[in-house]
Amino acid sequence: MPDSATQAARPSHVVVVGAGWAGWGAAKSLCQAGVAVTLIDGMADPTGKTPLTTSSGKPFEAGTRGFWKDYPNINALTAELGLTDVFTSFTTSAFWSPEGLEATAPVFGAALPLPSPLGQVFATLSNFRRLPVADRLSIAGLLLAMADLYRNDAVYGQYDVMDALTLFRQLKVSERMINEFLRPILLVGLFKPPEELSAAVTMELLYYYALAHQDSFDVRWIKSRSIAELLIAPLADQLISEHGLRVMGGTLATGINLRADSAQVNTVDTRCVSSGTTSVINDVDAVVLAVGAKGMRSLMAASAECAKAAPELVAAGSLGAIDVVSVRLWLDVVVPVADPANVFSCFEGLEGAGGTFFMLDQLQQDSLKELWGGLTPQGSVIASDFYNASALAQRSDQELVELLMQQLLPVAHPGFSTASVLDVEVRRYPGSVSHFSPGSFSKRPPLESAVDSIVCAGDWVRMGDREHGAKGLCQERAYVCGLEAANSLLRRGIVSSSVADAGQPHTVIPIRPDEPQFLLGRALNGLVMRPAEALGLQWPWLS
Repeated sequence: MPDSATQAARPSHVVVVGAGWAGWGAAKSLCQAGVAVTLIDGMADPTGKTPLTTSSGKPFEAGTRGFWKDYPNINALTAELGLTDVFTSFTTSAFWSPEGLEATAPVFGAALPLPSPLGQVFATLSNFRRLPVADRLSIAGLLLAMADLYRNDAVYGQYDVMDALTLFRQLKVSERMINEFLRPILLVGLFKPPEELSAAVTMELLYYYALAHQDSFDVRWIKSRSIAELLIAPLADQLISEHGLRVMGGTLATGINLRADSAQVNTVDTRCVSSGTTSVINDVDAVVLAVGAKGMRSLMAASAECAKAAPELVAAGSLGAIDVVSVRLWLDVVVPVADPANVFSCFEGLEGAGGTFFMLDQLQQDSLKELWGGLTPQGSVIASDFYNASALAQRSDQELVELLMQQLLPVAHPGFSTASVLDVEVRRYPGSVSHFSPGSFSKRPPLESAVDSIVCAGDWVRMGDREHGAKGLCQERAYVCGLEAANSLLRRGIVSSSVADAGQPHTVIPIRPDEPQFLLGRALNGLVMRPAEALGLQWPWLS
């Protein structure tokens, strides 16, 4: 902790490393509590005020991210900022294979409300085009494992070291259900196939997004421009103008230095991306690490004292990460695809990647001219994102365009076969997404590190007692974890406010409570398994 004399001379100062949802959540909590904050990120302008554009001046955003029903804290943020018209309505989604349309996810909230999972079953009775009912029902065994998941920490650990494919097969989920539905869902939800994913995290994701409530899968999108411009920019404006937030864009954190006498944070080394100039941020009382595995690994390699004091951060940096490729196409004609959000599955040309495509001209139809960089709109604009895309990233831009226009998109609508591409942008993001591999839970960074003044934030962080219901690679989870990381510094007195009556932790809103049938299922599972466990018995898939 900072000494009292230093605290009396100046307000507490926190450096937040990383300007994603987690970093902005931490900055918001700390700024509004009256703490001085410096936010640094390698992006030239992390405030969202400078739109990301292509070389031809058209807008570009890496990844197309949805906003699901259970995003209460992000919804509260938009309300606080007075943002009343930034999202589309909730939309349908379609799943495509080489054989054509496999399934359509409706807007579940528009159907007759029923207890979960009955509501989902009845709402989609006619939405699966090829998958037989028996295969769909084979997923029922997974519900029992979900009821067992949180029985105790040891049981959770057993599910974590198991891969999801092994669990599916031991629970007798049919191969068609696995390959035609669960595999593509996971490739675009956790960005890896089930054999490379923790069974525990997989069940958390499926429960949170699809099973907790009938309408859990309902999703909406940004209505125009980008998330950075519509949501982050007004938040940045507020924090800069009202709370003195300092933002250092185009800057990398290259080292965290500790005080020799107390093993607490003292300074942060930085380097300017464009010039290579190095500098030091002094008088630092705490650091929020809102970075992924790749960033953590680089930072710990250059921070010997910190790495020695907090070996769990070194372990976190050893975890794998996932490559992403984002493509945006501007066409000469409008292709009337039925659903604005779409998933590719089972295409050989994907080489193991998960693929999505979004009809931006449908989602952002009120701002078509903006989609065309101010030019007269001519046709459809498609955003396509590939995850687990190490193989695809090796292909040329032209090869990726041909994959989309000749193999993938025409399955969804024949109009793509005759459309011409007027403009294209392809960007590759190596190691940019967290990989929840089997056995990774114990290595994921904790909210509070062994160094009291260093906390971690992000959708991969273990939140301990502050765990939130939002799961997986989730904007809500990242934002909430940022709030909680900052709140931890405030609650433990690591930093304090310079403003009278400030310094209170930020409110965190829980997601909706579990429905009674799920609560009952967990209770019954515990009644059965606690005495069984005392006798050395386990469910067969854990034995």
